[in-house]
Amino acid sequence: MLVPRLYAILDARCSRDATHLIAALGELSYAGVTLIQYRNKSGNARQMLDHARELRRHVGSSVRLIMNDRADLCVAAEFDGVHLGQDDLSPESVRKIIGPNRWLGVSTHNPEQLVEAAKTSADYLAIGPVFATSSKDKPDPVVGLEGVWRARALTRKPLVAIGGITRANAASVIEAGADSVAVISDLIRDPRKSAEEFFRILR
Repeated sequence: MLVPRLYAILDARCSRDATHLIAALGELSYAGVTLIQYRNKSGNARQMLDHARELRRHVGSSVRLIMNDRADLCVAAEFDGVHLGQDDLSPESVRKIIGPNRWLGVSTHNPEQLVEAAKTSADYLAIGPVFATSSKDKPDPVVGLEGVWRARALTRKPLVAIGGITRANAASVIEAGADSVAVISDLIRDPRKSAEEFFRILR
C-alpha cells in the first residue's frame, strides 16, 4: 500500500464546531489531501458519529477517511480505516470489526512497540512524537529524527511520522526514512494554503 506524503489530522479540539471542521476538510480536500484522520478525544459517541457522517458526506470517496480509536464508529460512518493508540483495542480485535479491506494504523513510541505492531495486520505504523507537540495533554517522550531512522530500520511497513511536524522540519523527517508526515497544528490556519506548501516541500 502507498501512504500519501501528507497525512492530515482534523482534531475536534482545534475546531469551534462541526461547521468549522467541515470547512477545514473541504479546504484540505481542495488542496489535494487524500488521507485525513478525524480525531476527537472528548466528544461523546453520538456527537462523533454525527460529525463523522457529515465529513463522509462532504468528501464522498475522494478522500480516505480514518477514524481515531473507534472501530465501531468507523464502520457506522463508512470510514476507510481506523488508527489505534497503545491503550486502545488490539489491532487483531479491531481487524475483526473493520474487516480485511479497511486501513488499520497503529501508533508506536519506541522500538519495542514498533516491532510488536509490525507483527500485526496493521497496514501502516506511526512513530512519534518526533518533535515536541502541543496536540496531546500527556505526550510520550520525543523520539527525534534518530527515532524515525531507527523505526525505518525495523519495519518494511509504511511509516508515518507524527508529533510537532511543520513545514519547517517536514523534509528532514522524510529524509530520515518516514513515508508520510501526520500534521495537526500546522494545517489549522489556512488549511488549503498550508497543505499546498507541504506538497511543494515534500515532492
